Amino acid sequence: MKGKQIATFNPQTFLKQVGSGKTNLTCLNKQILFSQGDKADAVFYIQAGKVKLTVVSQQGKEAIVAILEQGGFFGEGCLAGQLVCMATATTAEDSTIVRIDKQAMIETLHNEPTFSELFLTYLLARNIRIQEDLVDHLFNSSEKRLARVLLLMAHFGKEGKPEPVVPKVSQETLAEMIGTTRSRVSFFMNKFRKLGFVYYNGGLHVHSSLLNIVLHD
Repeated sequence: MKGKQIATFNPQTFLKQVGSGKTNLTCLNKQILFSQGDKADAVFYIQAGKVKLTVVSQQGKEAIVAILEQGGFFGEGCLAGQLVCMATATTAEDSTIVRIDKQAMIETLHNEPTFSELFLTYLLARNIRIQEDLVDHLFNSSEKRLARVLLLMAHFGKEGKPEPVVPKVSQETLAEMIGTTRSRVSFFMNKFRKLGFVYYNGGLHVHSSLLNIVLHD
C-alpha cells in the first residue's frame, strides 16, 4: 500500500503543502506558459489538461520533447541550477496549471519529506521514459516509434484499466513526436487500421494487438 501511495500524487495535498508562492493559472488551448530561452524560475504542475514541450533548433526545426498529462510536473530544471528554459511549454488543451516559485518549491521539498519522496519518484519515472524514448529513436523504425507512441498515449502497460482511446492529436503532431513526416504517419495509420490495430469510433481507439508492431523484429 505504501508503494502505491508514493507512486501517486495527491493534488489537494500537494497544493496545501506548497502554501504561498503558487499561482493558479486557467489556460486556454495552445497558450504558451514559457518559451525556450526564458528565465527558469518556477516549477509547474498540471492540475487538469495537457502540456506540450517543444524545442527549436538554430536551423528553425521544431521537435516535440513530450506531451505531459494531468499530474505531471515541468520546469523542474530550475531546481538544479538551470538559468533558462530549454523548451517551450504550450497547453495542448484547455488546462489548469499551478505555477510554483522556485524558492517555494525548494522550501516544500526541504520541509515535507513525504512530498520530496513523491516528487523524486515522479522524476525517476520520467527519466526512465526519456531513456526509453532515446533508445526508441536510435534503434527503431518510424513505424515502431509510431506504434509505441500510440500505445503510450492509450496508457497500455500502466496500472489500472487501460484507456483504449487516444486523446485527440493531429498526424502532424505525431510526426513531430517520432521524427518523421506527416505523409509517413498517414501511411502507417492506414496500415494499422487495415490490420485492425486501430479504429475510429468517436475518436481513435488502439487495440492491444498493436504491440505486435513494437515487438516484431
